Amino acid sequence: MTEAKMTRPASSYSMRARIGLIVPPTNTVNEAEWSRLLPEGATAHSHRMALHTDTQSTEGIAALKTDLEAAVAMLAPMRPDVVAYACTAGSLVTPSDALGAEISARSGVSVITTADSLVQALRHLGAGRIGLATPYSEAMNAHEVAFLAAHGIETLAVAGLGLGARGAWEYPKIAQTPLATVERLARQVGAADVAALVISCTDFPTLPLIAPLERELGIPVLTSNTATLWRCLGHVPDPEETRRDPRLRAAGRLFGA
Repeated sequence: MTEAKMTRPASSYSMRARIGLIVPPTNTVNEAEWSRLLPEGATAHSHRMALHTDTQSTEGIAALKTDLEAAVAMLAPMRPDVVAYACTAGSLVTPSDALGAEISARSGVSVITTADSLVQALRHLGAGRIGLATPYSEAMNAHEVAFLAAHGIETLAVAGLGLGARGAWEYPKIAQTPLATVERLARQVGAADVAALVISCTDFPTLPLIAPLERELGIPVLTSNTATLWRCLGHVPDPEETRRDPRLRAAGRLFGA
């Protein structure tokens, strides 16, 4: 799907793009990073939804779809160009485009997910071998590596902080991670012979690190937030021009590819 299904009304602020954003309840990073990146004339409007980490069982996927459809319905009246379900762990559904496509068909709103955005961005860059840095537990890392492998992307190195291994009460700690810790983790997996570095999780603070890491490592650095925004801007009336906006330079090579 490349075009929004709904016609965005005239606006004094959303002249170029109007994006709906769905994040988990404890997420505080996605909106903060997007507010620094959104081009002039593009706006994002958020809603929160329960976190779903079971994206493999029939029951888990059914519960996710029910909640996601209801969340999209809350954003639909503003007539967005696209709605992003901005949760990496909660959208690791194979095939990657299935969840967004089904909710789009049900709602009449263009819906994309972070997990599929990462897959599409890596394909756009031709990066089939990656290093993966996350705040997640070993179990969640293994799930994400398997998800990427199912879409033809090989993870040569992976490192996580282990958050969530002891329960959901640890998730707020993700946003509290110091940038220096994220940077050390990224360097650890970016040193492998990889074509791109992926820093996963929309609540993981990464934006100030992208440009310096790309200069140091000489490879594209993608994050859950930059990949999701890149995908969203592909659904606006003038995607190529919007993606070249100067404010997006901080988001790295993806927006210049």
